[in-house]
Amino acid sequence: MRRPVPMYPFTLGAMVLRISASLARALWEHSEKEHPIEACGVIAGLAADRAPTRHIPMENSAYSPTFYEFESKALLALYRELDDRDEVPVVIYHSHTSTEAYPSRTDIAYAGEPEAHYVLLSTREEIASRSELRSFRIVDGVVTEEPVEIIGD
Repeated sequence: MRRPVPMYPFTLGAMVLRISASLARALWEHSEKEHPIEACGVIAGLAADRAPTRHIPMENSAYSPTFYEFESKALLALYRELDDRDEVPVVIYHSHTSTEAYPSRTDIAYAGEPEAHYVLLSTREEIASRSELRSFRIVDGVVTEEPVEIIGD
């Protein structure tokens, strides 16, 4: 019997998202500014090292407190810009406005970047501080939480 060929040529293993304090702050500021709708965006990095370096806030074209969607023309423009700069989407993030920072069934179904860190932030009222920022890998519908290390600028 033949073994199936892996769909992705990498192993996720024990991954850690290392992100600068200024980028983490930018995600919180964007999420808090957009509340009560879900904020969304990308942190890009060079394809060579996949380190998160450039914050790109996007507009939630769904304008929803429970769902986010990148506007298709803006998303196409983003991917063209990333290609031109030899960058990749290292982090894809969005906020949850009334639930914990954990991928919903919809988030899992729409996750299309297997090498990206999917970062979720919760801006629900019960959270008194910027304490719920979590990162996940989502590959073929499987969600794996990974540690987040916020490093100095």
